[in-house]
Amino acid sequence: MGIDLELHSSRPARKNWRATLLQSSYGHGDALADALGSLQLLGVPGRLTAVDLYGDTLMNEQEAAAAVREIGDLKQRCSDERQLAALDDLARMLGECAATPGSYLWFVGD
Repeated sequence: MGIDLELHSSRPARKNWRATLLQSSYGHGDALADALGSLQLLGVPGRLTAVDLYGDTLMNEQEAAAAVREIGDLKQRCSDERQLAALDDLARMLGECAATPGSYLWFVGD
């Protein structure tokens, strides 16, 4: 199980999703899924616990702005270096999404 991240300039279309792709992160999938899954198991509220670990989740720029504020608390709950690196990357991608009007961050689950 893993989660990849893709930042799109607008809502990605299933058929031609590459047309809106701005940047991607495919290197932390398993560690990111583990970190977000631990939030769900602990019952921590927030936007990041709504990410579907097995399917796809889209966040618009407003949701990304709210979710990026959750990263600090999540990092305090993690001690695994791989998960911390994944969360740093997630924070970067959420920040890019929040700063890009009309954009979406696509959490691509297994």
